[in-house]
Amino acid sequence: MSREDVAVLRCPHCGQALARDERVWRCLSGHSFDVARQGYVNLLAGAKTPGGDTVPMVEARERVLSAGHLDVVTASLTAACDDLPAGILVDVGAGTAHHLVRLRRALGERRAVAIDVSVPAARRAARADPEATTVVVADVWRPWPLMDSVAAAVLVVFAPRNAAEAARVLVPRGRLVVVTPADEHLAELRERLGLLAIEPGKDERLRAELAPHLDHLDTREIRTQVHVDRADAAALATMGPTGHHLDAAQLQERAAALAATTTVTVAVRVHRFVRR
Repeated sequence: MSREDVAVLRCPHCGQALARDERVWRCLSGHSFDVARQGYVNLLAGAKTPGGDTVPMVEARERVLSAGHLDVVTASLTAACDDLPAGILVDVGAGTAHHLVRLRRALGERRAVAIDVSVPAARRAARADPEATTVVVADVWRPWPLMDSVAAAVLVVFAPRNAAEAARVLVPRGRLVVVTPADEHLAELRERLGLLAIEPGKDERLRAELAPHLDHLDTREIRTQVHVDRADAAALATMGPTGHHLDAAQLQERAAALAATTTVTVAVRVHRFVRR
């Protein structure tokens, strides 16, 4: 890790800057946090909020992303992060850090921090880009273990949002980029595999939630189609929030009833907000 990280992470107990010394992150108050064997650091303070990705959900996510089915999302994030000010990249609810790592490489020499409450996700993310991406286990609903005004961009891709914390960690003119599913997203699989419905009014609530903290810059809708086999269709169902509710055996039974290849719509909205 370079010295850039010294002033980026902060202690979840006292709020002071954390510095890394070999396999330990420490603050001046004496709080210390060991780097796990897999390469991530757990900065979770207090009880974990339920809902982090499980091992099967992380494996499903990795399968879908490595197959390129959501490459359009990665490309849209790169387009949304043009002309950024100086600062690090932060992905909240980063999962395996797939999108973050590819964005960081596209933008050049920036460093990145991936945050997720799921330990299985952090284990995978820590392998993705160990020289330039710091992977942290933390709860999005609590204060983030990041110093003030350090991030050029905060990414939230199909993940919970904490508007106040995003505004706090962004530099002036820094961007929050939020990706949400559009109504048609995975429509061909939704009923057949029992995916959770997309809540109506989701985008309006997003803007209202962020309005006190950040200015809305623009929203783009991205739509394409991908061709998936039965295993990838089941993985698409498992990798998201539906994965907490589906019975694995029932899902496999439903997936087996699909055609050998299904054409599936990927439809997302990419919202950009800027710090005043």
